[in-house]
Amino acid sequence: MDGRTVLFSGRGNPELSARIADCIGMRLGQIKLVNFSDGENYCQLLENVRGRDVFVIQPTCQPVNDNLMELLLILDALKRASAQRINAVIPYYGYARQDRKDKPRVPITSRLVADLLETVGVDRIICVDVHAAQIQGFFNVPVDHLFAASIFVDHIRHMNLKNLTVVSPDAGGVERARAYAKRLNAELAIVDKRREAANVAEVMNVIGDVKKRNCFIVDDMIDTGGTLAAAAKTVKEEGATRVYAAATHGVFSGDAFSILRASEFEEIVVTDTIPVGPDRPDNVRVLPCAELLTDSIRRIFVDDSVSEVFGAENQLF
Repeated sequence: MDGRTVLFSGRGNPELSARIADCIGMRLGQIKLVNFSDGENYCQLLENVRGRDVFVIQPTCQPVNDNLMELLLILDALKRASAQRINAVIPYYGYARQDRKDKPRVPITSRLVADLLETVGVDRIICVDVHAAQIQGFFNVPVDHLFAASIFVDHIRHMNLKNLTVVSPDAGGVERARAYAKRLNAELAIVDKRREAANVAEVMNVIGDVKKRNCFIVDDMIDTGGTLAAAAKTVKEEGATRVYAAATHGVFSGDAFSILRASEFEEIVVTDTIPVGPDRPDNVRVLPCAELLTDSIRRIFVDDSVSEVFGAENQLF
């Protein structure tokens, strides 16, 4: 990296931005980000970016709308300041769950966010474990979709768990769980969740063998934690010895901490794409993802292959 590159951070996850800057060996660019008394965001770049490659690090996590608006303001300021290439590093891409019309008269909000980012002049998107991989197709600019699988697989291998089964908490996550199971040489199981009738509680069944096995439930995010805790309870009732979980994004909204604190999980591992507060339960562990993002930023700067960050063995799908 040289003087042609500038890193800026929004207020979404300044700790992660600082770690990325340290890994690269650069300082973060000077930027003024404040709020007016009525809540409006204000942004001013405090250094010259004309003709430079710029990377803006900002997850759109809680408060989602504020962080998204702040990202848009920074990108617009960069475009108007004549930056040569504008790269948005979005470790957690908010609104990704609204990626299709699953009900009448609803928006496709993840496409709307993509349009907003393109309108303000972004040239490239870097994100980690987007909720739906097809969101890449919503963009007309390059999208580097990184996977945290290598971080979790290394962690699980070092745990030396015997009789390991990787569990998908729902039908939608089967492809992800299968990829983990293949790389860990583990068995695969699926929690089948269905509602038998209106106003009747959901029934959970386990497809696959979990009896007397150590089970790792894998997902892309943990929001309120209710579904994940219910899946753990079902797996435990089916005879699992120990239950663990891995999820890239720890959203942890609502009563998530209290739910997970009382759950069957011995350990829940997430990455630091989203800041996790110090009041988290003792069974929640945060793994760093700065090196994953740093390597990708370096490769983008020199126009090298980003897919080689993972290597053939580390490709998730």
